[in-house]
Amino acid sequence: MTSQPRELLADLALAHKMADAADLITLSRFQSNDLIIETKPDTTPVTDADKATEKKIREFISKDRPEDLVIGEEFGAPDPASDTSGKYYWVIDPIDGTKNFVRGIPVWATLIGLVSPDHKVVAGVVSSPALARRWSAAEGHGAFISANGSSPQRIQVSAVSKLEDAQLMYSDLIGWGSRKSAMLELQEKVWRTRGIGDFWSHMLVAEGAADIAVEPVLAVWDMAALDIIVREAGGSFSNIDGAPGPHGRSGVSSNGKLHSAFLEALNESK
Repeated sequence: MTSQPRELLADLALAHKMADAADLITLSRFQSNDLIIETKPDTTPVTDADKATEKKIREFISKDRPEDLVIGEEFGAPDPASDTSGKYYWVIDPIDGTKNFVRGIPVWATLIGLVSPDHKVVAGVVSSPALARRWSAAEGHGAFISANGSSPQRIQVSAVSKLEDAQLMYSDLIGWGSRKSAMLELQEKVWRTRGIGDFWSHMLVAEGAADIAVEPVLAVWDMAALDIIVREAGGSFSNIDGAPGPHGRSGVSSNGKLHSAFLEALNESK
């Protein structure tokens, strides 16, 4: 059975409600003296805030979109690529930037994305309450930011067209493998680099404050919400091999004008 066409603005409104609930949980646990921190099998940290946030979002989906599937970083999911039911599915990262969260660095966010049965992200919210910012988008409706509780303002990517004029955001130099030398060379070629990483790098691209953001190792929950916001702001989102979308285990966002040139330079010595 195939899902009916969606009212994406209604889905986006639900995502905002889920983000509101998530913000209440995450802010209440940020810099808490009794925060519970565990280490997952992949050696990354997970906190009681991560788990509580994902559980709360799943409760919303179970109640308001019971036919949809859910992929969450902390509690798993069916593999939508092998699912034949033609369902929409939500992709959740309850706290993107958990390492920042546990160290008291306010650069973390809840990421909520809605993906169509053909695996294209169609709506998304990125909520960063410690930064007092929230970004959102739905397919065909543009991308927006709300800062410090203000009304949403439309955002768009930059018009920079040359790599030597670009501001490049990245996470760090871990995980680059054979592309590390090319990445180092690019850092010397572009106008400016900053190692911010995680969601914020990509949202700065969507805002037009940065021109390229790249991370070599990511999961779909790290990228789904970012993908739709960058694209609706007029940019491009792919993996480092150039495959569009958030399913390629790495992420590159750009203003679109620089995408091909950046990927070509990054992959020269692969």
